[in-house]
Amino acid sequence: MSSIELGSVVVDALVGLGVTDVVLAPGSRSAALALAVDRADRDGRLRLHVRLDERVAGFTALGLAKESGRPAAVVTTSGTAVANLAPAAMEARAAGVPLLLITADRPAHLVGTGANQTADQVGAFGPSALGVVRLSSESGDAAAWATGVQRAVTAATGHRTRQPGPVQLNLEFAAPLVGLLPEPEERRFDVARSAGHSVAELDGRRTVVLAGDAPPAVGAEARALAEVAGAPLLAEPSSNARSGPNAIAGYRDLLADLGGAIERVVVVGHPTLSRPVTALLSRSDVEVVVVAATATWPDPGHRATMVADRVLLGDQPDSWLRTWRDADRSGAGPGFTRRHVADLVLAALGPADDLVLGSSSIIRAADLSPIPAAPPRVFANRGLAGIDGTVATATGIGLAGGRPTTVLLGDLTLQHDLGALVRPPGEPRARLRIVVADDGGGSIFHGLEQGAPDYADSFERVFATPQGVDLVAVGRALGWRAVDAASPAEFTAAWAGDAELIVARVPRP
Repeated sequence: MSSIELGSVVVDALVGLGVTDVVLAPGSRSAALALAVDRADRDGRLRLHVRLDERVAGFTALGLAKESGRPAAVVTTSGTAVANLAPAAMEARAAGVPLLLITADRPAHLVGTGANQTADQVGAFGPSALGVVRLSSESGDAAAWATGVQRAVTAATGHRTRQPGPVQLNLEFAAPLVGLLPEPEERRFDVARSAGHSVAELDGRRTVVLAGDAPPAVGAEARALAEVAGAPLLAEPSSNARSGPNAIAGYRDLLADLGGAIERVVVVGHPTLSRPVTALLSRSDVEVVVVAATATWPDPGHRATMVADRVLLGDQPDSWLRTWRDADRSGAGPGFTRRHVADLVLAALGPADDLVLGSSSIIRAADLSPIPAAPPRVFANRGLAGIDGTVATATGIGLAGGRPTTVLLGDLTLQHDLGALVRPPGEPRARLRIVVADDGGGSIFHGLEQGAPDYADSFERVFATPQGVDLVAVGRALGWRAVDAASPAEFTAAWAGDAELIVARVPRP
């Protein structure tokens, strides 16, 4: 979208979020915002106040917000204009006043090039700002910009944190900066005012409950929500909701055939595992409702229109859940693969156990495993989904809870954390067992664009990166009772024995 179109999106979102006053200091880079807010003022949608000096503009906005209790916005161009808002930002932070610091910016690739009126202004207010939302016209679309404004206003008002204050909304506009303004669009958002007190009541349109990475208590809420309403439960392994009669084991594959009938998704936790889920959350014809009691919430598709602490979901048609259940027929097939290893581990664990999953191919294999009758608690580092530190994280979980803890991970994930296999003498030890699905490299890339035949000459060296490490020998050298397993029977025997480290030899896809 053009800069002028995105400027209009910002102003439409501000109006929809209840902002009634905008203070503008004139400038070139903020032209799209100036034109959009001027039209909104003439249309009676908000009030525009123009001030020559940015410092004066900042304090004027502060006064508007201070008296009204509503967030007020101040708009500046790029460069030193931004720095002049610092005094008002400092006061707003100390006084808890909701203030939107909307700073127009040049495209990021111009920073450091000597381009006119260009500075590294993201985060210019340091600790005075509660947060920073950064948007670029070179890569943004209307939904991304609208939800960016939503996050900024929500943070400034303190609706999720009970701590109002200043927030920087940094908007990178590329030339051309002016043009024909599009027609205003009504944009409405519903964000819970404070954690623990909001309940959204939803009607009975066809809904799925999507449960992503979450603590056990949150996972239990997701499962209960689906079961009370009779909705399909699409639960990732570390959601701690992947159990019960509504959980659909093969949901990831079923989305291709059944996903088109979904009218609403209720998101609980942080879903991160699959592209079909990301595509579902990006659809314009699907209502996305997020259940979150935190200051931030997941919305990768920029489509969430409601955030609530709890949801009451209307009863679903019996045929809706039945359709998903009847189609759920995923199986591991013959052989001994990552999927077989995941199935065997999950079947062997129960409610008294903890399971820690590596954040690569193995957690996606577990995402297709049958729904266990009595699952373990499941953990994974899905905040940023890195493969580093998995064994050390599991050690901490095991030490804190004192429960038997199994780590299920790939060979590269273990090699990233070999230092965690060292158990210093005299230190407390977790009750840890490690299972490695060793396929000799980063097999996750086989399923991504890098796995295409066009890149075959480079694939092994720069993507799969096999290390040729004998993990059984390494484990034994560090004092672990380590064994190989090359079949389901060998794995079962190793599990039944006293092995602390089981290296399952599995093929690449």
